[in-house]
Amino acid sequence: MNGKSPISLKGLRFTNVRLANWRNFAHADVSLAGRVFLIGPNASGKSNFLDAFRFLHDLVALGGGFQEAITKRGGVSKLRSLAARRYPDVEIAVSLGTDEVPNIWTYEVTFTQDNRQRPLLRREVVKSMGTTLIRRPDEDDRNDPARLQQTHIEQVNVNRSFRDLADFLRTVRYVHLVPQLVRETDRYVGRDNDPFGSDFLEQVAKTQDRTRSARLRKIAEGLKVAVPQLQELQFFRDEAKGTPHLRGKYEHWRSLGAWQTEEQFSDGTLRLLALLWAVLDGSGPLLLEEPELSLHPEVVRYLPQLFARLQRRTGRQVLLSSHSADLLRDEGIALDEVLLLRPKAEGTRVELVSQLQHARALVEGGLPLPDALIPETRPPRAAQLSLFGD
Repeated sequence: MNGKSPISLKGLRFTNVRLANWRNFAHADVSLAGRVFLIGPNASGKSNFLDAFRFLHDLVALGGGFQEAITKRGGVSKLRSLAARRYPDVEIAVSLGTDEVPNIWTYEVTFTQDNRQRPLLRREVVKSMGTTLIRRPDEDDRNDPARLQQTHIEQVNVNRSFRDLADFLRTVRYVHLVPQLVRETDRYVGRDNDPFGSDFLEQVAKTQDRTRSARLRKIAEGLKVAVPQLQELQFFRDEAKGTPHLRGKYEHWRSLGAWQTEEQFSDGTLRLLALLWAVLDGSGPLLLEEPELSLHPEVVRYLPQLFARLQRRTGRQVLLSSHSADLLRDEGIALDEVLLLRPKAEGTRVELVSQLQHARALVEGGLPLPDALIPETRPPRAAQLSLFGD
């Protein structure tokens, strides 16, 4: 192997994920489409499912690595499923490929902790087109157990033959913008590539001028769907401090309109703006938490089509969690694009909806997808919440 995969990074996506003792999941093993819709009750593990892909990104991220990825999550004991019994090791395994070749790469990492609660690698396997490139522990690891405190995928001096895999994992991006963090950036100085948006304006500022202007023009056109009064969107810097800002020009009774900065933007405007920016910024898998938040139902209904166009045009994979019936109402969503999470006593079960006979029968019989699936995610005693305070 010379470190070059048979297909460019642009064509790759996650095609399968297997989890063992990872947070909510004692065991999960599911195929993944180009779009993935995660649905399930509160606390079923939708965020934790997405976090498995974030963990793989953190293994290879600048300033990351095996030890840091686990430490930032509170240690192995916080990651290990409460349902873990006889086999307490935590495992994440993924396959990468395309519809035609689903196993261009496979990567598996299994870990535990030693008696001093330090993360310890138990197994690391890399395969390319079915050929094993590394399998750890190897003889060197057995002769020097300290080596098991790092993965090979994070080390450029040993990952040459599978660096394309590491490069792909580095492109994974998670976005869950919190509008208040964008408005109050002074309180969150020093963060970099924060998925919650504290450095969102800095990310915009660092983009090359021509690219940034083109994106903002395109985003402004998209925002007009949700905010019809918006006429223009601009980037500028505060003259006193040099702080980056966005401002929008709105139709107004004044003939020249009225300008507002991001501090006056609504939550929905900020979240949709950040979502559209994320769609245009990057090429790797995009992880989204409840993109419907703060958006009008009529806007939410068309998000799946936006992601479908993105997938067709660039091959970029989108994995998102949602509680929204409006989002699932898009008739273009296939049953093999939806994962249903069901909490059980021994951990959450992850099921591909296309393999659920009763759901398939309902949808094929003409029942809209959300009407068939949302009842599966509804808390059984939700109505009792209305009695709170009596």
